[in-house]
Order: sequence, then C-alpha cells, then structure tokens
Amino acid sequence: MYKLITIDLDGTLLNSNGIISDYTIKTMQEIMSKNIQIVLASGRIVDSIKSFAKQIGDQKYLIAGNGSIVYDIENDEILYKNFLKKEKVLDVIKICEENSIFYNIYTENEVLTPELKYNVLYYHKENSNREDKKRIQINIVDKMYEYIKNSVREDYLKITVCDEDKMIFNSIIRKLKQIKDIDILDIEHMSRKNITKGTEDVELNYSYTEITAQNVDKWKALEFILMRENISKDDVIAIGDNINDKQMIQNAGMGIAMKGSTPEVLQIADRVTNESNNFDGVANTLKQIILDM
Repeated sequence: MYKLITIDLDGTLLNSNGIISDYTIKTMQEIMSKNIQIVLASGRIVDSIKSFAKQIGDQKYLIAGNGSIVYDIENDEILYKNFLKKEKVLDVIKICEENSIFYNIYTENEVLTPELKYNVLYYHKENSNREDKKRIQINIVDKMYEYIKNSVREDYLKITVCDEDKMIFNSIIRKLKQIKDIDILDIEHMSRKNITKGTEDVELNYSYTEITAQNVDKWKALEFILMRENISKDDVIAIGDNINDKQMIQNAGMGIAMKGSTPEVLQIADRVTNESNNFDGVANTLKQIILDM
C-alpha cells in the first residue's frame, strides 16, 4: 500500500489557468482519508504552494524551489534548504542584463523581477483571483544588480530565465553554463500557460530554464521527508510532467508522467495519465490506483 504521493503543480495538478478543480480536491481528500500523505513539490515559492496545499488540506510538508526547500506546514518552518549564494546570483544577472534577456529571482517568499513578463505575468494574473493574504508577493525592482548587491540577504531560492526566441535563449544558456557551482535545468519544451484578458484566454509561450544551487532536485528533498517519516521509496508515488520532475519519477516506487509530458520524462515513467492536467489527469489516475482497488 502506498504511504505518500508527491505531486508537481504547474502542468500536473493545476490546469492551464492555475486552478485545482473541485473534483481533484475531493479526490485528494479521499486519498488522504486513507492515511496517505500528499506532498506538493514545485518550483514555486513557499507561500504560493501553501495556498494550494490549504485548498486540499491536512498536509504536513511541501517542497519549494524544485527541491531547494522542505517546509513544515504544520509548524510553519523550513526544515531543509539548499540556496544560491549572492555572488552566483550576481553572476547570472550580469550575463542576462548584458544580453537583454528576461530573468527573475526567487526568495522563499517573494519573486523579484524587473517587469511583469512571462512567468511573472502569469503569477500576477493568478493573484487577481486570490484574496490578499494568499497572493504571491511580486516585487518589481529597478536596477536589480545594485539591489541584490546591496541587500543584506546572502542566499536565494532560484532564478528563472525566459525568452520567446529559442535561438537567443539557447545562446544565453551556453553562457550561463560557464558559471561554476550552479545547476541549470535543461528544459526540453516551452511553457504554455493561459491568462485571461477581458473575455478571452491568451496563451503565454516561452522557453525557460531554472537556476539553483548545485545538487538541488525534488527527489533529494523528498528523501529528507521519507527519512523523517520512516517511509520506503517503494511506498511512494511521484507525478510530474517536466525535466525537474525526472528524478522523483525515476526513483519513486511508482513514477507517473502526465499526458503530454516532456519526452525524457515519458520514457522513464512507469505509467502515463490518460488525461492531461486540463482534464483531471492526476485525480483520475490516482482514483484508479488508490480508490478503485
């Protein structure tokens, strides 16, 4: 019997509008009533993930920043962290600004950005549907290099780099890879998210990568939780769609890829959902595995 299910958010549990359906919430609650823990594991900041965790209810932990943080929801504290050092953040900013490419910087509780574009625009639109205390904190910063350099903060959760032009994006990645002691996520497919403008849904398409400290991934963070809870990896289900979910899908007792996942994830998954994230793929698959047994 499975004891823990870890689930990615964007492209997995959330639909393209950043929402968990009522049907999926009800299914998650039925699963937790069977003494099975659910751990949300995302690249997002802590407060953003907490808002989704509260919709589902009764969760002990969450994983933020692609594994940079393990957070204790019950006691409101960080249990484990592996952050980028300020000097590395400044190195990334310098390359991005010299090449006029968009980036944003994450702490555990806010997003620092030069302007509202790409992923940050999506979060901004997501905020419009939330009450104030559940909104993602977005701080628009002028002269980011000086801001970070003069900050008392010495470490940061991650950096996201985005661009619509694949050729320009790839050239920047090659330059960023010259920086030592950081990990750069190799994303194979573009982000596709919807935002509402007036009465229409508008799709945001862009290439992106996420930069973290070395040895950050969701599985390493999850191993910390498994040791704490005395749970074997064989008793874990991991569900995701992108390259940042690869390690947890590969190492869990059952690794599940979403329909339409990046090819590398589809190749290593034990199972693929019949439906996408827009049609309750997670809930329907877990219902078959856990609730219909």
